[in-house]
Amino acid sequence: MEDASRTTRERIADRLRETPLSASALAREFEIDAGTALSHVRHVARSLEGTGEQLLVAPPRCNDCGFEGFDDPANRPSRCPECKSEDVSDPTFTVEPVE
Repeated sequence: MEDASRTTRERIADRLRETPLSASALAREFEIDAGTALSHVRHVARSLEGTGEQLLVAPPRCNDCGFEGFDDPANRPSRCPECKSEDVSDPTFTVEPVE
């Protein structure tokens, strides 16, 4: 059972400490839309500043040609700029200690 005193952002941060997840996976788990989940993730990143933890982003990747140089690593593009494939993986997020 979820602790009612914890905010959605706190619960998202806790979940990202456990395992890397995409915004769409967080959206399904927390029953919110993907845009809201991404907004929460960005806020979590700001709230971690100076805490000894950081938000890490594994950028999207084209599953056809392997391209990873997308302009915004936190958003999932609709298609690959190199090969035009729409088979692009979602970026994933995780919270880890600063090394």
